[in-house]
Amino acid sequence: MKELMIISRLLEYPDTALWQHQQEVHEALADSDVLAEEDAQALCVFLRDLTQRDILDVQAAYSELFDRGRATSLLLFEHVHGESRDRGQAMVDLMAQYAQHGLELDSRELPDHLPLYLEYLAQLPREEALGGLQDVAPILALLSARLQQRESRYAVLFDVMLKLASTEIDGQKVAEKIADEARDDTPQALDAVWEEEQVKFFADQGCAESDITAHQRRFAGAVAPQYLNISTGGER
Repeated sequence: MKELMIISRLLEYPDTALWQHQQEVHEALADSDVLAEEDAQALCVFLRDLTQRDILDVQAAYSELFDRGRATSLLLFEHVHGESRDRGQAMVDLMAQYAQHGLELDSRELPDHLPLYLEYLAQLPREEALGGLQDVAPILALLSARLQQRESRYAVLFDVMLKLASTEIDGQKVAEKIADEARDDTPQALDAVWEEEQVKFFADQGCAESDITAHQRRFAGAVAPQYLNISTGGER
């Protein structure tokens, strides 16, 4: 599905190639027999607005949006497994799945990077590709809601993917659920996440309670990612 390849390209870190070949992308979207006309038009508008800006400004904004904090990470398993040990095995399984379909990784991206996953799906028959989108639909809905909350143009890419997946996820409910989330990309939140703090075990009860309470207060403003069970579409 060329449509998934296009969305993959639009979700990647912006480079000069996108600026140079934007007309080809517009033409491919105009010829799509998969996308609804309004969705193809929405992607064209996104591309037009993106390429009208200076590429350095676009690259800086991209890094601010997707590389700071975890809430809008494009690493799929970040929202499924977090830092648990299950994430490593999931990576291995996904790489094996790629290999079965002839996709050899030659980039520095992790296998669960969403643009790479979309590139993989784009090589599959249409029904299988759409099934692959449905598998990650809860993550797409979560990212869509967070990007809309931040008034990011990138939200349209996720909305189009959700339409292609034909999911029954209630976007309004997802938006309501994250409405009170603390931002995890602020300097304060990032400092809290990355600062190492010694946790004392087997200390006397008073000291232990004091240490743990202080630790919890430091991280109170940093939102943890919404971990999702993509096999059932539920949260855990």
